[in-house]
Amino acid sequence: QAELGVNEHHQNEVVSYMRFARFKRGMCLKTVDSCFQDLKDSRLVEETFTVDEVIDMLDGLQSVVHSEVESELINTTYTNVLLLRQLFSQAEKWYLKLQTDVSDLENRELLDQVAEFEKSEYTSSNKKSTADPVKPKLAPLNEGGSELLNKTVAHLQEENEKLKTRLRTIETQATAALDEKSKLEKSLRDLQMIQGDQKNNANQDITELENKVAALKSQFEKTLNDTTANQKFLEEDLVTTKHNLLKVQDQLSTAEKELEKKFQQTAAYRNMKEILTKKNEQIRDLRRRLSK
Repeated sequence: QAELGVNEHHQNEVVSYMRFARFKRGMCLKTVDSCFQDLKDSRLVEETFTVDEVIDMLDGLQSVVHSEVESELINTTYTNVLLLRQLFSQAEKWYLKLQTDVSDLENRELLDQVAEFEKSEYTSSNKKSTADPVKPKLAPLNEGGSELLNKTVAHLQEENEKLKTRLRTIETQATAALDEKSKLEKSLRDLQMIQGDQKNNANQDITELENKVAALKSQFEKTLNDTTANQKFLEEDLVTTKHNLLKVQDQLSTAEKELEKKFQQTAAYRNMKEILTKKNEQIRDLRRRLSK
């Protein structure tokens, strides 16, 4: 007999599920066969059919078979989900986390192994059906489950001790927080009394400051008006000074021109000009000689 690599109890559970799946598969095949038989009984009553009639019959048969197969596949999927739900619920009671590998569901070698197991189990079940039925025996106590339960209890006890220690720490912190709260409330009352006294003094200070601000504002406005008047006077004085400066510059320029004209008319200026002319000629003559 082919083995699936699980213990005897789990293998019996697998056999039970495979019998259920074989029964559902047989029912589905019977439904498909009945669809074809219904077509034969209801439509194939004549000896000859046109192409359109044959196509119409095949389309109708395809629709019915497609609906039946789809419904059975959906029902099979939901059945598998319920089976997984049962397994996961039992595992969660023992604080276990099961994992599945969907890629193994398409492993051809494993599928062939399951098919061989089903074939051998079906053959052996047919032989057993002719013999006397065997009464089920009570399953032995699962020592692994007891060990896991003990470990779980020990873990919970450890967590309980940790929580107790944490609770004591929190209680200590809460007591310290209450003491601190009392101190803060007392400090707050003292501060409120001090603020009440300071509030009266602050009102007097605010009145004095307002009076000072009003006086400074009045003085600033007066100073601003005086500054504006002085600025206007200075601007007018500046314009007048500018006109006088331009006038003086014009007079100075005229005087310089007249002075230069008078200087050119003097004998000293003419003599100096003649001397400079002679010197220039002597320099040009010396340059010619040097170049030769």
